[in-house]
Amino acid sequence: MSLPLLKLGAVLSTMAMISNWMSQTLPSLVGLNTTRLSTPDTLTQISPKEGWQVYSSAQDPDGRCICTVVAPEQNLCSRDAKSRQLRQLLEKVQNMSQSIEVLNLRTQRDFQYVLKMETQMKGLKAKFRQIEDDRKTLMTKHFQELKEKMDELLPLIPVLEQYKTDAKLITQFKEEIRNLSAVLTGIQEEIGAYDYEELHQRVLSLESRLRDCMKKLTCGKLMKITGPITVKTSGTRFGAWMTDPLASEKNNRVWYMDSYTNNKVVREYKSIADFISGAESRTYSLPFKWAGTNHVVYNGSLYFNKYQSNIIIKYSFDLGRVLAQRSLEYAGFHNVYPYTWGGFSDIDLMADEIGLWAVYATNQNAGNIVISQLNQDTLEVTQSWSTGYPKRSAGESFMICGTLYVTNSHLTGAKVYYSYSTKTSTYEYTDIPFHNQYFHISMLDYNARDRALYAWNNGHQVLFNVTLFHIIKTEDDT
Repeated sequence: MSLPLLKLGAVLSTMAMISNWMSQTLPSLVGLNTTRLSTPDTLTQISPKEGWQVYSSAQDPDGRCICTVVAPEQNLCSRDAKSRQLRQLLEKVQNMSQSIEVLNLRTQRDFQYVLKMETQMKGLKAKFRQIEDDRKTLMTKHFQELKEKMDELLPLIPVLEQYKTDAKLITQFKEEIRNLSAVLTGIQEEIGAYDYEELHQRVLSLESRLRDCMKKLTCGKLMKITGPITVKTSGTRFGAWMTDPLASEKNNRVWYMDSYTNNKVVREYKSIADFISGAESRTYSLPFKWAGTNHVVYNGSLYFNKYQSNIIIKYSFDLGRVLAQRSLEYAGFHNVYPYTWGGFSDIDLMADEIGLWAVYATNQNAGNIVISQLNQDTLEVTQSWSTGYPKRSAGESFMICGTLYVTNSHLTGAKVYYSYSTKTSTYEYTDIPFHNQYFHISMLDYNARDRALYAWNNGHQVLFNVTLFHIIKTEDDT
């Protein structure tokens, strides 16, 4: 094939690539396919995870106001996501505009070449007709060569017409991209008109008001358990981890106690982030080994059951020494009345919105659960309640607002099966399931500050969210 035909073949290849690119790429970039550009009102949606996690309802039998409060996990400002999305989209449009400009220049260059070829083809066709009229005077060989060349060029005529159409389409795309770029710029300018700091302050103000509303909530009844969220995977199958429910908002220390026996080393981390990364801030060597996994940190001190005894120890982290110790009268210990999983879990120490508690069983109560409220300084029992639920049939238990909630197992399929209110001295059977993700729970405690359940789930440290039914206190009630 001659040089012009080779060039024309290259043009055809270029046109094929351009056509394929336009049909597959340009529609998705400029919004000609099923993907639509979101309006400013729907640029960003906040997922449930980014919202408030604790759902609180309220009702008042006297007909007073009802309030629903959802507690947040973190501060948010959805404007960041909107602006970032717009900036990214604008950058893509600008990049696409530059690509279209380059493509347009190449198209115009090739188009001029094809027009020149069209003129040559028309001239060749006219010459061929002239030769055809006078073919008797030409040699048969030359006539056949010209006819073959003409046969090769004839199929290019419809391709040329399609190329003209594609060139118009590129011009149209270019104009639409200019319009789209102008719209996006307008949206960005409209959003940019709002001061970021002003929006941030409005979010903080709303968060403060919601927290004030949360403080007016009275104790609530457990309605639902969701999760878990896996914070870390570490340690043996059994252990405990916790934060202090009475600590200030800036104090987020985490304490970690691996195993249920033969250990007296407590590891401290300054924050959840440090706990996840393994950056210990301090370790404590207790004067006694602990029994079980049912310890609690409350108001800066660790409360735990001394190994092979029914003695409760209060240990101050700040002072590094024991502040008090006292025997829990008649309480079974050393796997006499443990939870279903064993592990010297006879005495369970816990805290809630009301104070410090001990949950255990005695022979005097036929091995059924006894709830005792403790003085946090002296460890004296201030009041006790005897339930009818066998301690050995309980998987774990925790206190929320003076009500003990008991699970029926520590294995898969466990649920909150029984509750006992110390306020009314009454019990009820419940059916509140939760997801035992790693099949074996050896620690489950409620934290009133976080309004969450801390759990040790077969070597995984996890958190469960709780939904409580609340009644709002109004100023008229005070």
